[in-house]
Amino acid sequence: MSAEIRDRESTPAAASVQGNESNRCTLCDLPTPDPPVIGEDVDGTFCCPGCREVYRTLDDLEEGEAAAVRDRLEGGDTGRAVPDGAAEAFLHVQGMHCTACEAFLEAVAEQTDGVYRAEASYASEMVRLHYDDARHAEDDLVSLLTRGGYTASREQLRNEESETAARLIFGGFFTMMVMVWYVVFLYPVYAGGEGVVALEGEFARYALGNVWLATTVVLGITGWPLLRSAGVSLRVLKPNMDLLIVIAAGSAYLYSTGALLLGEWEVYFDVAVVIVFVVTLGRWFADRVKTRAVGLLSDLTREQVDTAHRVEAEGNTETVEIDALDSGDVVRVRQGERVPIDGTVAEGRATVDESLLTGEARPVSKAAGDDVIGGSVVQTNAIDVRVGTEAQSTLDRLVRLMWEIQASTPGVQQVADRLASIFVPLVLALGVGAVGVQLAMGSTWPYALLSGLTVLIVSCPCALGLATPLAVAAGTQAGLQRRIVVKHAGAFEQAADLGMVVFDKTGTLTTGKMQVVDAVGDSDALARARAIEEWSPHPVGTAIANSGPNADTEIQDVETHPRGIAATIDGTRMFVGHPDAYRARGGTIPASLAKRAEAAIENAQVPVMLGPIGGEAQGLFEVGDTIRKEADAVLDRLSGTVRIAVCTGDHERAVAPLRADPRIDAVFAEVRPEAKRALLQRWRTEHGTVAMVGDGSNDAPALADADLGVAFGPTALAADSADVVLLDDDLTRLPDLLDLARTTRRRLRQNLGWAFGYNAIAIPLAIVGWLNPLAAALAMASSSLLVVGNSAREMIRGETRLKKGELYN
Repeated sequence: MSAEIRDRESTPAAASVQGNESNRCTLCDLPTPDPPVIGEDVDGTFCCPGCREVYRTLDDLEEGEAAAVRDRLEGGDTGRAVPDGAAEAFLHVQGMHCTACEAFLEAVAEQTDGVYRAEASYASEMVRLHYDDARHAEDDLVSLLTRGGYTASREQLRNEESETAARLIFGGFFTMMVMVWYVVFLYPVYAGGEGVVALEGEFARYALGNVWLATTVVLGITGWPLLRSAGVSLRVLKPNMDLLIVIAAGSAYLYSTGALLLGEWEVYFDVAVVIVFVVTLGRWFADRVKTRAVGLLSDLTREQVDTAHRVEAEGNTETVEIDALDSGDVVRVRQGERVPIDGTVAEGRATVDESLLTGEARPVSKAAGDDVIGGSVVQTNAIDVRVGTEAQSTLDRLVRLMWEIQASTPGVQQVADRLASIFVPLVLALGVGAVGVQLAMGSTWPYALLSGLTVLIVSCPCALGLATPLAVAAGTQAGLQRRIVVKHAGAFEQAADLGMVVFDKTGTLTTGKMQVVDAVGDSDALARARAIEEWSPHPVGTAIANSGPNADTEIQDVETHPRGIAATIDGTRMFVGHPDAYRARGGTIPASLAKRAEAAIENAQVPVMLGPIGGEAQGLFEVGDTIRKEADAVLDRLSGTVRIAVCTGDHERAVAPLRADPRIDAVFAEVRPEAKRALLQRWRTEHGTVAMVGDGSNDAPALADADLGVAFGPTALAADSADVVLLDDDLTRLPDLLDLARTTRRRLRQNLGWAFGYNAIAIPLAIVGWLNPLAAALAMASSSLLVVGNSAREMIRGETRLKKGELYN
């Protein structure tokens, strides 16, 4: 066995907590365990292997690096401002043991030229780096952090769900063993009766020895994450909820072990295993819901564009994964396909639907040298696109999403953790006080110690520790049932307190697709026009062709033009296109149709005239973007509860119907992305919490800047910027989200209210001796079950409504 392994095995959490105050860690000056962590090739004693490895490496660092590490350990910040356009990378680092490891990796990375900021996560064993990709490749970053006992790699964030599940299965088995002994042999004796077999002599020692061994296994294996978290909180002098849980379970275990050694049979190992198992089970469930959220976002990204047709040197194309593309590669995008990644047109000319980028519903023409965005759709012909310098892999997006979801902590949980820093010393003081009160009242030492133990057990924040994660997990799962992905828990709090909702127009309040709004003229002529437009590759022509029945006749000599299409049908040469193009071919337009065409243009619609070349127009199609059919119902549900605004890059005339809607408080047109952010800041000052709802890449800065960013039918960029993603093309999910947030916040406050109320009642009862440890454990378990039940009924309610097809409210 290596020295390092021996050191790890000699540092249980209990020893870390009870460190010898006369011996301090050579690196961080915290108390060392007994015995301390040492190393054969380094002088000094340490609180953990992480500090030892950091100290060993300090001698090999440059003077500036060593000073930066020490500054980080003392709470300093060596990072520089992250400039716009900086690259971002996520690395998995093995060997992190504590916050000293985090400080070491962050400081060493930030001392490297070209690395702007590093964020290490001891809990997830990940490091996020912002760096200059012109100076460093990701492989350089891997070698930079592979030092001092740490091993960095580019592999994806490790999925620990199976490890936690294994701990639960293992712990569940031994917890069941403990409870069987209690139910069959111990509880009957404690209640004044007799067990199945008399608890005495060798049998009692055998039974209680088995209970002690099984409890030790549960605490050491299932409870190891809690013990580790509690130890870290002590080392950084920031008590958290896990420390309270460990104190309760640990005190029950230590008291019972002592009683067992003294020959007493009244032990409370059941309290210790129940506390550890229930808390671990609740957190495992919360992590599963987070994992499911990550999975849905992964599916969303994969559904957009998975592969690209890369053009090889000889002109042939090869289908490759998006992740395999590098800056400068050329990909071929055929008609009807999505552009897989941001870039520039290298060859060809095509009409592209870029409403995701500009907010403009009309397709635009793209030629060599023009920029195109990943996610836009090529409507006509085919183009070759040269991959831009900002090419981003799907893997990077997914790891970022996973980091955001798994690292989030809601505000109320932060409040609970802050309260824990006060609650921990308070509970310890009350426990000691309870012992003193009982001794002053003439009680014996065993009875007085039982009173102190009862206070510690009844103060266990089992319910408090489950209150927030279970309420948030219930809300997250209810959202997933409606295909609403809440990326971090704080979004529930923001959504519940909204003062204003700002909508993008194109693709959000409208369909974002060209459709025939109205058509006038002879029905036979309209049918012939639809038949001709079936030969048109343009989106406007497609909308006309799909708008009604087509003439069943032969079409000959089709010619497409920039602003229309001509064909011979039933012996007549016909033209279908823009009024100006129709006039240019010798056609005349009756005054009534000309007036309709002008009105269509004023309403931001496209007029399409039809008739024989050189003759008189026979009809008119009005084509444009249309309001979603569910938009009225959504505005009705939001009106009166929040202020509503529309902010779009579309033309002024396109928003005229929205200006006339009394439910909408403000409408801004022709707004560029940077101006949207300025408007959001102003509205935040005037109306409080502001949500931005958008569907396109042009909305990404506003989604990121809003208090609550909601991506609706988003591109990958929009989804990355948003706090919430609505996966379906259904705007009614937005008021569902707000209702869900209010419900989740109500459940959360109910859970926390019960958890704190329980402690406020139970602790005084324990202090005066009206509760024994068993009754305290039952009270603690009951409060936890109430919290679980309160959260679970929300999940059941969501499932029931989903099966009935009802909206969530």
